[in-house]
Amino acid sequence: MSPKSGNEIRSICIVQTKFIGDVTLTSALVRNLRLAYPDASITMICAPGLKQFIVAQQIADVAVGFEPGGRGRTPLKRLTDYYAVISALRGQKFDLSIDLTDTKTSRIMHRLTGATVRVGFDPPERPFKFWEIQMANVLAAPLGHGGSHYLYRYLSPLGALGLAIQDPTPRLQPTKGAQEECARLLSENALATKSYVAVHAGARSEGRRWPPQHFAAVIDEIYAKTGLRSLIIGGPDERPVAQSIIETATSPVATVVGKASLEVLVALLAEAAIFLGNDSGPMHVAASVGTPAVGLFGLQSPDLWGPFGVPSKTLRPPVPCPCIAPGVCKEYNPGGVYCVHRLQVAEVAEATFDLIETQS
Repeated sequence: MSPKSGNEIRSICIVQTKFIGDVTLTSALVRNLRLAYPDASITMICAPGLKQFIVAQQIADVAVGFEPGGRGRTPLKRLTDYYAVISALRGQKFDLSIDLTDTKTSRIMHRLTGATVRVGFDPPERPFKFWEIQMANVLAAPLGHGGSHYLYRYLSPLGALGLAIQDPTPRLQPTKGAQEECARLLSENALATKSYVAVHAGARSEGRRWPPQHFAAVIDEIYAKTGLRSLIIGGPDERPVAQSIIETATSPVATVVGKASLEVLVALLAEAAIFLGNDSGPMHVAASVGTPAVGLFGLQSPDLWGPFGVPSKTLRPPVPCPCIAPGVCKEYNPGGVYCVHRLQVAEVAEATFDLIETQS
């Protein structure tokens, strides 16, 4: 099917039910769609907890929460939730829908939106079973425009629609309310803007987390050599990791773990001198507000998932490697292996100092 012209696209649906890092990268696709279709409204199907963030950041005009997994719901409850979302979406009569999630559930949802033009990946990230069919009628390459970073997968639908990439860089902007709350939190912790290192020691899975005691050692070295204090960021479930760092570090360490919303996190990262953290969503948020970043990686490739568009340092131990957690590591699963634990304090500290010096 030939894509419609710009003046025929008035309503767009994007299926992106993945995590905050993926949504941050998706902001680049949305900005390019808005440039190509300035009169179109954009709806995003997303994880329920990201709805407010997505609208506040203008990544979409409307955010519809959808939980694809079970999450303790009965099959009947899941079916009821699914039906309610689809019914609401079909009433909006979309001209264009784009499936970025690329799962069996998202493909079906994509088809049921009723959009005339439906963009999906070919081949999909997970191959079709013999009984499955392609729900899209416009096909996007897995990595478009020759880019190797995963961001270019999310930009690839532009090429399928015959559109050029006008700006590939994900960009978030602190809201006024978030800036005010950020200023309050910094004052509360006696921190000035650009005078602290934002540290994120958490991650979705244990295998992606560099040990807290290692973070504490690097934090102490940074403070001793530069005078920069560290501010630990993260969600409520990351409080034990933050507490472990605070108890181990000998330098003054502040924390806003569990105290800042995602909107406020954007502001806090924008005011940081640099970011230091694991391969996770906050690293991408930091890059999206222009903050230089040090990213710590395990099995996952920094070329594919590293900070985009900012000065950065990424560290990853040589792989394949002697397994440091035999019987625990899950081969080829980025969240199920512990390769990142092989990174040494000295090399992370050196990379962090190098990045700080290039910004001074």
